[in-house]
Amino acid sequence: MRVKDTLNLGKTKFPMRGRLPETEAQREALWEENKVYEQRQKLNEGKPSFVLHDGPPYANGPIHIGHAMNKISKDFIVRYKSMTGYRAPYVPGWDTHGLPIEHQLTKAGYDRKKMSLTEFRDLCQKYALEQVEIQKKGFKRLGVAGEWDHPYLTLAKEFEAAQIKVFGAFAKRGLLYQAKKPVYWSWSSESALAEAEVEYHDVVAKTAFFIEQVQDGKGLLDSDTYLVGWTTTPWTIPASEAVAVSADFEYALVQPSGSDRKYVVAASLLGDLAQKFNWTDYQVVKTFKGAEMEGMTTKHPYIDRELLVGLADYVTDDAGTGLVHTAPGYGDDDYNFGKKYNLPIFAPMNDQGVLTAENGPEFDGVFYQDADDISLRLLEEHDALLLEEDLEHSYPFDWRTKKPIVFRATDQWFVSIDKMRDEILKAVDEVTYYPTWGKVRLRNMLKDRGDWVISRQRVWGVPLPIFYAEDGTPIMTEETINHVSDLFREYGSNVWFDREAKDLLPAGFTSEHSPNGKFTKETDIMDVWFDSGSSHQGVLAERDYLTYPADMYLEGSDQYRGWFNSSLITSVVVSGHAPYKSVLSQGFTLDQSGKKMSKSLGNVIDPNKVVKQMGAEIIRLWVMSADTSADVRVSMETLQQIAESYRKLRNTFRFLLANTSDFGPENFVAYEKREAVDQYMTVNFNRFLAGMRDEFDRYDFLNAYKHLINFVNNDLSSFYMNVAKDVLYIEPEDSHVRRSMQATFYEILSGLTKLLTPILPHTTEEVWSYMDEPEDFVQLTEIPEARTFENGNALLEKWEGFMELRSHVLKCLEEARNAKLIGRSLEASADLYLTASQQELLADLGTDAGLLCGVSALSVHDASEAPAEAESFSDNAAVLVQAAKGEVCDRCRMTKEDVGSDPAYQQLCARCAKLVRENFPQTVEEGLEK
Repeated sequence: MRVKDTLNLGKTKFPMRGRLPETEAQREALWEENKVYEQRQKLNEGKPSFVLHDGPPYANGPIHIGHAMNKISKDFIVRYKSMTGYRAPYVPGWDTHGLPIEHQLTKAGYDRKKMSLTEFRDLCQKYALEQVEIQKKGFKRLGVAGEWDHPYLTLAKEFEAAQIKVFGAFAKRGLLYQAKKPVYWSWSSESALAEAEVEYHDVVAKTAFFIEQVQDGKGLLDSDTYLVGWTTTPWTIPASEAVAVSADFEYALVQPSGSDRKYVVAASLLGDLAQKFNWTDYQVVKTFKGAEMEGMTTKHPYIDRELLVGLADYVTDDAGTGLVHTAPGYGDDDYNFGKKYNLPIFAPMNDQGVLTAENGPEFDGVFYQDADDISLRLLEEHDALLLEEDLEHSYPFDWRTKKPIVFRATDQWFVSIDKMRDEILKAVDEVTYYPTWGKVRLRNMLKDRGDWVISRQRVWGVPLPIFYAEDGTPIMTEETINHVSDLFREYGSNVWFDREAKDLLPAGFTSEHSPNGKFTKETDIMDVWFDSGSSHQGVLAERDYLTYPADMYLEGSDQYRGWFNSSLITSVVVSGHAPYKSVLSQGFTLDQSGKKMSKSLGNVIDPNKVVKQMGAEIIRLWVMSADTSADVRVSMETLQQIAESYRKLRNTFRFLLANTSDFGPENFVAYEKREAVDQYMTVNFNRFLAGMRDEFDRYDFLNAYKHLINFVNNDLSSFYMNVAKDVLYIEPEDSHVRRSMQATFYEILSGLTKLLTPILPHTTEEVWSYMDEPEDFVQLTEIPEARTFENGNALLEKWEGFMELRSHVLKCLEEARNAKLIGRSLEASADLYLTASQQELLADLGTDAGLLCGVSALSVHDASEAPAEAESFSDNAAVLVQAAKGEVCDRCRMTKEDVGSDPAYQQLCARCAKLVRENFPQTVEEGLEK
């Protein structure tokens, strides 16, 4: 018999290498075949509900790493809740309407103007459903559990029907109105945009300082006086109707030396402007308040038009001249000014951003950006241009096409936010936010939000269910809304485009506004934010196993102006409360340099490729390790580092499995009867478990990750599993000391496997398959509650004191190793020089301190006896490490002076010889081979 045959070396077939790309897919197929998600739902029937409502990603293109972070974060929470006493169904969803899908069809060669609307819409639906399947496959491959066979789609009939009812709630409360007012207009999309669809980029604009001659100066200014205006959009000058000034500003009438003209500018800006205009010598004729200028008129610089001077509080003196060129058709402030002074709302531009003849013949058919140069040339030709200069400033862009947009007055349907702002802000206060600053963010977004433009001049979406009478009166009564909703529930929204208005109205419908019984219908569709913002009705209220409000909405921080925002508004109108009890927001995924990922930069990380190369578990563990409350940088190097952490976790599971392979329920040792070190690790593990559950409860997965890695690396690998080898391998198979440790190992293995199932379900299911447990899948178990123990805190405190002493020994061992005094720690002996209280602590442990410190011999002395060569520590302990005396035992590998003391076992120490003699008596005669 060989020496190794007398050892209880751990055995397991659990592989060291996971082959995740291959085995994960097999495991996912097994889950689907066995309907594990459905089994979990059935197990949770009757429990309190926790519903995380999925914010619908847009159905266009494969998933990206941001999608992965979002869906995996949701999966962590849903799985955790499902395994800790909650019924937590998860219904994934998709946003399936909107312009990008129309664009994709156009790029594919389809011309919507050469086919019927329903034909084009059918193509849009087909494309959207194809994209849903592509993304669904990507999400499922990440191990995300949910109702994949019955997701929600904003194009589904029942969803559209519910959305029409939400629209009806707005109509019933008188919150909808039609107006011609400036909106964000995307010429590249040929549609109005909501605030949430706009992003800002720095651009360099051509700015103009130009003059307008006073016509009626109200006795204050003469006709040889010119008001100096300023604009960053010279192309809008043809639409100018007024000059805005501040009532409170002091204005200066200035005459430059040698000029027969006088100019008006804000007095506070005169010094800077004089430099710009090369007024080296000038006279301030007089100053006056802006309020005195109200009602004056000036002459347009190059069009035969009289302009009004009026007062506005948006005029500032931080740039420009203090006099603002005002075109009511091209800006929100300008529009309000125009309404105040009853000016024309004039925006002579077509849907593609091309100016019309109403601007003047020079501008007819000119793209607005090219019109800057024409306007500047006309100013110069009319001797009205004082200065042209470039200015870098922030400008709005269409977030989808990445093209600049304009403010343009068009006929649109709006939701009046002002009428319900107080209700909305009250609802904000009733929600819990993670992080807490989310409340301020959302409140500010809503506090300052303008009216919501909900009409879109497109075809792929839910139509506005509005009819028009013969005299133009809009009709959207409760009766018509409910009828349209019923039609959509039966036929889908295509019915709106297939039928005439009269066939969409309730049978026998009449209106005093249509004496001849004739009606027309609206052709615009709803903003897609109204689609997704209605999901609380289309999904939560629609499906009886979900709850409204949801317990949580979790999305990126951009959704404070998007889905969180629109959902809150619609829910307040429908039900008077928020659609969610809590909101968790996350940052964006960036590359390692902090740049936004884009294909053109070549810095995109494709989760599908990572899954094929490394496995979904690596992405899942990365998500756990990331501070998702802020923007998250990720690179392949980051994922490689995470892969190392994963390997450590996997090897820990493997060690625990290997060393409990011969352990069964009949071998269990109760906590009270366990060895001291096992009692300590039992209490310590339960403290770890309590901390992890607390962090999971607070959705603090980053700290949970740190806690996990620390426990695995320090408490298990560096301490307990290291110490264990001398017990599990060396002691007799059925000895109390070994079974005590195995009982603790198995509890840690079982608890850790269940605890990490929300994070690493592929791996924990693999581990579970090697454990003799009644449940077929670990996902169908419960994460254990942390146990408490009598005197548990005192025990931990005592062991923490020992760990401090142990750290002194480890430090000295490392120094001895570096000095070539020893190789392995078992080649060393340690002398500890301790205070009386430290000696008492060591004695109270009731365990072999030498074994726990990893040395072959350990002696304890009084601190006062410490020799000069011993290393001293701040707690008055001292340690002396030396090479251990004796020879190395072939079985336990310790260096002992009693090796060979048993004549039958010359290569064994006395302890090992005794154990072998008792358990393998045949070896007394046969002897042992190496």
